[in-house]
Amino acid sequence: MNKKFNVVLLSFFVLISASVSAQYDITAEEIIKRADEKMRGKTNTSTMEMQIIRPTWKRSVTMKSWGRGMDYSMTYITAPAKEKGQVFMKRKTEMWNWMPSISRMIKIPASMMSQGWMGSDYTNDDILKESSIVYDYNHKIVGDEKVEGFDTYKIEMIPKEEAAVIWGKIYKWISKDDEYIQVRSEYYDEDDELVKSDFAYDFKKMDGRLIPTRIEIIPANEEGKKTVLYIQDIKFDVNLPESFFSQQKMKKIR
Repeated sequence: MNKKFNVVLLSFFVLISASVSAQYDITAEEIIKRADEKMRGKTNTSTMEMQIIRPTWKRSVTMKSWGRGMDYSMTYITAPAKEKGQVFMKRKTEMWNWMPSISRMIKIPASMMSQGWMGSDYTNDDILKESSIVYDYNHKIVGDEKVEGFDTYKIEMIPKEEAAVIWGKIYKWISKDDEYIQVRSEYYDEDDELVKSDFAYDFKKMDGRLIPTRIEIIPANEEGKKTVLYIQDIKFDVNLPESFFSQQKMKKIR
């Protein structure tokens, strides 16, 4: 009798699980892919301002950026004067920094991956492993929530066993409409402790796409600290060949 009951109970839970999965016409992985492509396009060029806010001070960094897919990006710092002219480039698994003031090209070592880029709450590892949110995690839709006025999918991302990533778990809230906007994210360490969150605001049409033009990155349990990224202008699917992303170009870009 107990054996029959267990079989029936197991069948019930399998049926419920299948029913929950079947209510969505799209997989979690496809949602993540579309949301990622929405913000970067095949290629893009942009101008941005980053504000680094701390309890007793605030500083602003302005920049121009170019990107090609997930593997190539270049950023030219336009202000403040002390950092103006610095260039950062990502090529697949490598990061480089051109410092014109000392005419030196530096490869960012693994030991600096956890450090904040330009002193912000956005780490070198975040930049280098942008593509990993698609390929290094198993994705699952775990719910539906209303966030910032958007009906969203709540997606849980657990790293694959062989993945070399620093996060133990990520949650992303992505809009259900055709826009696939990343409205909110939470990043957890291996002990399941929240490390930081990011929030998207001020949604505007830019080059035909509805995107957030203000993104706030807030570290957990560190009151008064955050980094705010303002997207001032962005163009998608521009002519930007792979050869653009070279050390020679880093020294000439303006």
